[in-house]
Amino acid sequence: MKMAEKVFKDPIHGYISVDDRLIWELIQSKEFQRLRRITQLGGTVMAFHGAQHCRFSHSLGVYLVAKRMIERLIKAGAEFSEEERVLTLCAALLHDLGHGPFSHSFEEVLEVSHEVFTARILTEDTQVNRILENFQPGFSQQVKSVIMKAHPNKVVVKIVSSQLDADRLDYLVRDAYYTGTPYGEIDVQRILRTLRVKEGELVFKVSGMHAIEDYLLSRYQMYWQVYLHPVARSFDIIVQGLLKRIRALLQTDYPFKQDMSLFKGLFLEGVPHISVYLKMDDATIYYMAQCLCDEEDAILQDFADRLLNRRLLKEYYYQPDARLQEVLYMIKQNMVKLGFDPDYYYWPDYQFKVPYDYYGPESLGDGIKLLMRDGSVEEITEVSNILSGIVGKPKKDYKLYIPIDAIRNHPDCEEKTAILNLLKSLNRG
Repeated sequence: MKMAEKVFKDPIHGYISVDDRLIWELIQSKEFQRLRRITQLGGTVMAFHGAQHCRFSHSLGVYLVAKRMIERLIKAGAEFSEEERVLTLCAALLHDLGHGPFSHSFEEVLEVSHEVFTARILTEDTQVNRILENFQPGFSQQVKSVIMKAHPNKVVVKIVSSQLDADRLDYLVRDAYYTGTPYGEIDVQRILRTLRVKEGELVFKVSGMHAIEDYLLSRYQMYWQVYLHPVARSFDIIVQGLLKRIRALLQTDYPFKQDMSLFKGLFLEGVPHISVYLKMDDATIYYMAQCLCDEEDAILQDFADRLLNRRLLKEYYYQPDARLQEVLYMIKQNMVKLGFDPDYYYWPDYQFKVPYDYYGPESLGDGIKLLMRDGSVEEITEVSNILSGIVGKPKKDYKLYIPIDAIRNHPDCEEKTAILNLLKSLNRG
């Protein structure tokens, strides 16, 4: 299954080489090529204009990091069969295959995670499925089991999906590069050099602990400074609002001027057929938004224009106490009186993150394990003074998103004045 080496020039990793014919065939499949049309960070590009990179580039990066992890483990004496190697590389390459347009915004409206669609693309009538099955009958199910964390080989699973995996070691560095932020600049090579297998578990030598601490803190900072940036969240809400309105109007037989057959297949036919889902990418949504600007429905027209022209909803920070809950209620009621449908124009947003998602020995065992100098294994918070001081201490973020531009442009009235005054008492940030 080897072939002449193919290479991709990558700004993060240098050259990404492929010499497995199976991997090359998967990259050439139409389902994988679709990832060129799915941006990696969705609405984040509205806050960091350089973040135009796509799921295709990220998936290649994850494949390369997984390949380097395997090479490091073999060099350190771990046993890794050829089948395990190929299985790990396929799962790493294909782990994001099911992402929809604008990443997580799309799946929030569908209420189905991208992992479910990844599993379907792997196992239903697709080019990727045929390639995997031609390689080995039942291989698509094996790849699926790795991605869904059901495969019995814990090392293979954790290389692809864990608290310190090939996925995160690529996207943190890649996203930091394209957003122009320093938070994701972590020492990937140092982390990989400390990688070992101990009693069937993926572990890291204690000498690499400080690089791992830096990785965890960088990831935490990237979430608050980049991924959950209020402008990015606002754009994600616009995407969700547009899709929600399309679905609601389709359910009431609204007479669209445009051909909405693709969206009917997505929203009205129960679980969408995989061929319908695969036609959805960022370009599909942008093109449809251009068309929907000509529709008669005011909400549909407004959200299409907001998406195309970056007319975002404005965020207002608050802390949830009894008084502020009353303020929120009054804002909502006055917006209704002004004619704003709260299903589309009133968006409370709650975000919750901890620096490290491990909650002690009774958890699922997904913590980062350190190989100590005496050969024992310890969970990292038992050794790191930095992490032991912050584990289990979440940061919570409460915001309200509303169309302040439209409210201010509304003719003066008692309700408008009340909303503007209430917002002044609400804003805590």
